Amino acid sequence: MRVGVVTFPGSLDDQDAVRAVERCGGEGVALWHDDADTKGVDAVVLPGGFSYGDYLRTGAVAHRAPVMRAVADFAADGGPVLGICNGFQVLCEAGLLPGALLRNERLRFVCKDVPLVVEAADTRWTADYAAGEVLVVPAKHGEGRYYADEVTLDRLEDEGRVVVRYANGRNPNGSLRDIAGVTNEGRNVVGVMPHPEHAVDPTLIGGADGQGFFRSVLEGRAAPA
Repeated sequence: MRVGVVTFPGSLDDQDAVRAVERCGGEGVALWHDDADTKGVDAVVLPGGFSYGDYLRTGAVAHRAPVMRAVADFAADGGPVLGICNGFQVLCEAGLLPGALLRNERLRFVCKDVPLVVEAADTRWTADYAAGEVLVVPAKHGEGRYYADEVTLDRLEDEGRVVVRYANGRNPNGSLRDIAGVTNEGRNVVGVMPHPEHAVDPTLIGGADGQGFFRSVLEGRAAPA
């Protein structure tokens, strides 16, 4: 399975995402911000980093890159898309996911492992997990506080579209309702703030709890919407 990983100017976790895909058995394909199409890949990852230097606000410039028009079309056709950290921010700016990522509570950069509870195990990116499973995944961000209005938050809860939540009392950034990741109505587009691509190697400190995000899509465990 071919998984495209987009590189924007300022991306810094693109190669980590490629390695995660390949470690889990897929083929990583480089996509550039200026590409007009997704090169026939089977899935797309928007990686972490500081796309376009986070000018204006996180993701505000990147979501206007030519490749994002192709990613939006790909997602509309049911193609699986994962946004990690800055990629999550880009997906929200592009309107592919609801809500926004704001400056962390206390305005401090967070860099630490965080425990996550899997809430939705029926998306294209989480079907390898069980609902209620607890993962430990590294987080590193300054603008990861998930925000949406109460109507949107209630709809996400009612529709089971909160994908992962920070474990009780372990919210590192002040995200509303401890939300660490959400999905779209089709359940093929997922955004997560922590970094599963940094938790795919059991020999490293980060462990391997993040592998399930990549195995899910590579093994096709969730049917397309």
